[in-house]
Amino acid sequence: MSDKKIYLTKEGLAELKKEYDELVKTKRPDVLARVSQARNMGDLSENAEYAAAREELTFIDGRIDELEIILKEAIVIRESAKTAGHAIKLGSTVTLNSSGKKEMFTVVGEWEADPMNKKISHESPLGKVLLGKKVGEKVQVQAPAGKIIYSIVDVK
Repeated sequence: MSDKKIYLTKEGLAELKKEYDELVKTKRPDVLARVSQARNMGDLSENAEYAAAREELTFIDGRIDELEIILKEAIVIRESAKTAGHAIKLGSTVTLNSSGKKEMFTVVGEWEADPMNKKISHESPLGKVLLGKKVGEKVQVQAPAGKIIYSIVDVK
């Protein structure tokens, strides 16, 4: 990991803890059992099940290591950071208007970003221009389709 700070909401932290617990308590033991079972099938050089189980175990162990670092280093976004009407910060839910179309986004840390669910990273082009802005201000973002201008309608 780099020296970059890891920001998470309480909800995001809970989701990562849940994933970590599931990997450690359920998935890893299941895959270890598959590795052991496949190992008992004989010649490991031609044992596809063994190779697949080992590969999955390597992936799970890598993800566990990554989650341990994230959970140890995470900075939880305080609820007070979400105060309505103030400047946009990490954890703020923002209503934007662009060409008469309103959209709501929540500004989150990069580990929690999920654009399909309107959770945008504070390091994304839109997230960067929103930070520090207030209701009534306009921001401009360069998108693949061209420049988009958003008006900030609400901040929670």
